[in-house]
Amino acid sequence: MPILVTIFRFFLIIPTVYLLEEGRDALAGLLVLIAGLSDWLDGELARRNNQISKLGILLDPLVDKAFVLSVLSFFLYEQKVNLLPFLLLLIRELSVSFLRSLSVEKGYTMPASYLGKAKAFFEFLTLIALCFNHWTAGQLLWLSIFLAYASMYDYLLKYISYSRTV
Repeated sequence: MPILVTIFRFFLIIPTVYLLEEGRDALAGLLVLIAGLSDWLDGELARRNNQISKLGILLDPLVDKAFVLSVLSFFLYEQKVNLLPFLLLLIRELSVSFLRSLSVEKGYTMPASYLGKAKAFFEFLTLIALCFNHWTAGQLLWLSIFLAYASMYDYLLKYISYSRTV
């Protein structure tokens, strides 16, 4: 069941971006909210029902990255987000994905850290603020970037620590 919630979030990408393109920002904001809640829900269901899986550990952050970067790309295209914060998030996401791939190759799956969860929360909050053209969107985006790099540092330390024990 948690995997289905994650897959549902993935399939929210196209209608969310479509609604933004059509100028139906409030409805798109509602879909972003649903996506953010589904991110919480899939993890909660997995923990509560003891259904934490390697697939879920890998798929959940990938879907989050796809959702956030797709919607953020629209705002970049519309010039509501500057290139620098977009590139900083893109580079971070690619770097962490690469690090996770390396860890899987060594037999270690890196579950989301609290910093990673906070980053995801603020990224979804940023997208909602952008959908509603709220004045806090820029500050939330930079907070997301700060948390993104703090969590990347945390993942890097975990990877190095695990690599030394193998």
